[in-house]
Amino acid sequence: TPAQGTQGAQWPLCLAAPCPDSPCAFRQATLKADCVNKPFAQRCHDLETVIEEFPAKELHSIFPWLVESIFGSLDGIIVGWNLRCLQGRTNPTEYSVALDFLDPSGPMMKLVYKLQAEEYRYDFPVSYLPNSPIAHHISPSNSAYFILVDTYLKCFLPTEGSVLPPPSSNPGGAIPSPTPRSPAVPFTSYGMHHTSLLKRHIAHQPSVNADPASQEIWRSETLLQIFVEMWLHHYSLEMYQKMQSPHVKLEVLHYRLSISSKHHGSPAQSSYQALHAYQESFKPTEEHVLVVRLLVKHLHAFSNSLKPEPLSPSAHSHTASPLEEFKRVVIPRFVQQKLYIFLQHCFGHWPLDASFRAVLEMWLSYLQPWRYAPEKPPQTAELLPRSVSEKWAAFIQENLLMYTKLFVGFLNRALRTDLVSPKNALMVFRVAKVFAQPNLAEMILKGEQLFLEPELVMPHRQHRLFMTPTLSGSFFSSWPPTITDASFKVKSHVYSLEGQDFQYKQMFGTEVRNLVLKLAQLICQAQQTAKSISDHSAETSASHSFFSWFKFTPSEMNGSYTGNDLDEIGQDSIKKTDEYLEKALEYLCQIFKLNEAQLTQMMMKCGTAQDENGKKQLPDCIESEDGLILTPLGRYQMINGLRRFEVQYQGDTELQPIRSYENATLVRLLFRLSSALNERFADQMDVLCSREDFVGRFCRYHLTNPHIIQKIRYSPVLKDRTNQNWGPRISLRFLASYRTLVSLLMMYFIASWFYIGPVGCTFIILLGYFLYAIIMTFFYEGWKPHEH
Repeated sequence: TPAQGTQGAQWPLCLAAPCPDSPCAFRQATLKADCVNKPFAQRCHDLETVIEEFPAKELHSIFPWLVESIFGSLDGIIVGWNLRCLQGRTNPTEYSVALDFLDPSGPMMKLVYKLQAEEYRYDFPVSYLPNSPIAHHISPSNSAYFILVDTYLKCFLPTEGSVLPPPSSNPGGAIPSPTPRSPAVPFTSYGMHHTSLLKRHIAHQPSVNADPASQEIWRSETLLQIFVEMWLHHYSLEMYQKMQSPHVKLEVLHYRLSISSKHHGSPAQSSYQALHAYQESFKPTEEHVLVVRLLVKHLHAFSNSLKPEPLSPSAHSHTASPLEEFKRVVIPRFVQQKLYIFLQHCFGHWPLDASFRAVLEMWLSYLQPWRYAPEKPPQTAELLPRSVSEKWAAFIQENLLMYTKLFVGFLNRALRTDLVSPKNALMVFRVAKVFAQPNLAEMILKGEQLFLEPELVMPHRQHRLFMTPTLSGSFFSSWPPTITDASFKVKSHVYSLEGQDFQYKQMFGTEVRNLVLKLAQLICQAQQTAKSISDHSAETSASHSFFSWFKFTPSEMNGSYTGNDLDEIGQDSIKKTDEYLEKALEYLCQIFKLNEAQLTQMMMKCGTAQDENGKKQLPDCIESEDGLILTPLGRYQMINGLRRFEVQYQGDTELQPIRSYENATLVRLLFRLSSALNERFADQMDVLCSREDFVGRFCRYHLTNPHIIQKIRYSPVLKDRTNQNWGPRISLRFLASYRTLVSLLMMYFIASWFYIGPVGCTFIILLGYFLYAIIMTFFYEGWKPHEH
């Protein structure tokens, strides 16, 4: 993605058109025809031959066409080699040929070196830079594009040895090198609208008479800056700091709210419209983030390969090679600021779904440079948590905001996600595990203390005071003086990124600690919800019977509806969720020294929100005159599926909807029959149920309505809803159930084995039920309330 302000810019590559009658034009036309007629491997072989045999004078006109044929044209007519989707598993021949041709020592780079030696320059529109679209079924890390990026990083930023010299077109020829930098051109000119993608000191044509020390790494510097500009430079540091102003944020919000209005184009809002465009136009993809992570991991390995510094500063200045000096400053000078802005944008604009894992892992990779250090822990200590060495304290202090402010940003995201999801629970676990590494929290706290030290003698802060070198002649001829004041380093880092009016929020302060406690509460609630789902799934599995193929379940029989997407989570996923959340809570306790008694009380509070069955939690509500009212927390719980109300039918059981396990025709017929009997014999049934002898108790067991409508706290119903009782009546609806019908058929079928006819079987069934009803009458009257 190109840098803002460079959309109309030109990359120094001049696309010169050849004369139509020249041999160059004929050769280019032949190569174009071969692209259609010859197979891919043969075309690459022919190109390699042309590059090897012809001089730069005849090759300079072929180069622009070759770049377009490989990477595609802006109008989409030429697709190119489609390197982002080309994989060895699906197309091994073209994959290997493409990698060989584009290798740092391959024909394409040989052509570049040939043209560079003859001082040819080209213009390349920045709009040709890729936007990273990719099909979802493609694995980006296995594509030719990723493999080539990794290869170029290893070649030009080697962790061992030095950068290989470019192949010379003539024996004994000089290696091209860059023009010495002018003191007027700062190395890191963030916020300036450049006229080219590359900075001027890189874009200048190399000169043979340049400083010999710079010849060793100028290609490494150029390659890295191209990658950083393409992948990380969305908007400048000054633009980012301007957007952090509360006033600007409010005005941008007002602009967003007025976008749909027809009268929002006032002159006062034009600048905020531009700020809104800056924020919303940049939408990095997962592939984009993955390639940035590849860059971050390699830069850590490259920087960690720096040789130990000698004890004497004078020895350091005379013996350190340019490559070693480059390793020392590569991250703070090239990557830190742009990566911080990139991560801030991703944390604030990325969707609240599991795809954020790519951003998370890239962030965690940057926070752990010790993972890419050459030294390895002892074999006996592999199973124990590896303590972060004190030698990384300087890196942590000089990247304090990467640890603290982005951690707060992650907390705010985690508080808005469904932690019952295993993927979301895994992300919380990953962050907690990284920050819980022994000695890391203490070093972050030390960095905060250094930042909060009073400024006794510190002069007026200036942006990039620590980051900007004093340049004269060559970039490597004058390095910034070593700043030994740790507090000054931390303050310079923070104020250079966030501006002088920045109000720092302490990671170990009260406000962030309260956020952590809220997250711990959500973790407890998510664990309870996962346990409820697990118990419900176990009960459902245990209650399956022969009659399940009739599509009725215990939940349908008791008149409730328990449908929820979370019920479809498998037992393995629920187990993983519980493990991730349990460990995450343990790590958070270690990091922030949370009180165990406080956590226990919090978990007990979460447990008291369950219903009388002790398994399903109700959303958070408050009691009012109108019944239960959802709190903001309760609405959040329902929206994210963390809790729910049980949906139960609370009206007349005879009028409830026909269920899937009932025969609709029989339900209607039996309802009419029951209604006719109840209307005809209502008075007689009421008299029988009023008797206090055995006959009265027997009639009350069979005739009294067992479902008296009353207020049940499963949903926020109104308080003034009155209880209703329909008195004694007959209900024959149970005969419409498929279970009842199948049970009767099975009884008649079994009776036929013993030569018992339908009449005799009916008599036995009625007699058996009569004896059962007599027994139940004696026990039923003791606890069954009777209301007239």
